[in-house]
Amino acid sequence: MDHDRIRAALAGRKVEAVAIGASAGGVSALLRLLPGLPADYGCALMAVLHVPEGRQSQLAGVFQQRLVLPVREARDKEEVSCGTLYFAGSGYHLSVERDRSFSLSCEAPLHFARPAIDYLMESAADAYGPALVGILLTGANQDGAAGLAAIGAAGGLTVVQDPGEADVPTMPLEAIRLRPPDLILTLDEIHTLLLMLEKSECKTLPPPSC
Repeated sequence: MDHDRIRAALAGRKVEAVAIGASAGGVSALLRLLPGLPADYGCALMAVLHVPEGRQSQLAGVFQQRLVLPVREARDKEEVSCGTLYFAGSGYHLSVERDRSFSLSCEAPLHFARPAIDYLMESAADAYGPALVGILLTGANQDGAAGLAAIGAAGGLTVVQDPGEADVPTMPLEAIRLRPPDLILTLDEIHTLLLMLEKSECKTLPPPSC
């Protein structure tokens, strides 16, 4: 595992939030990424997984049983807090306003999905700019590619799961095609990146030593 490459990508960044998107295979991927993060994790974590319309999302409950940090379904007008994992619920798009609060909307599905990853990532890019890390994982369509590109254009750090490892590589491949990400990593390496953010307390990291 190339820790120096990850550390170099984080050097000089002050990270406040992490936006994660996934579709097919995403639950299994997140169950490898998130356990082990401490209860007082220094960044806000926001995740969109494609949830079927008309079915109540159980993601917050499932992950709260496996994590020590607080997990909840994001609520409209709720302020985004560090050290919490937020999931988008079913039937609504999830966005982040510039005042760092959540907004839910009933706009038409995007890429056949509501919630859609692009809604979260594009709005979070506008709200956080360079202080955001975007992570796109396994999935079967192109949702998230434009959102991750928006994060990169706003100066945030963009990370894509290695398509060769993904359960379904369509989503990572589309993101790479649209705008080459800063890092293409395995799940184990993305987990290391999240832990490095915690060790820095989401503050500016010094340059890597030679």
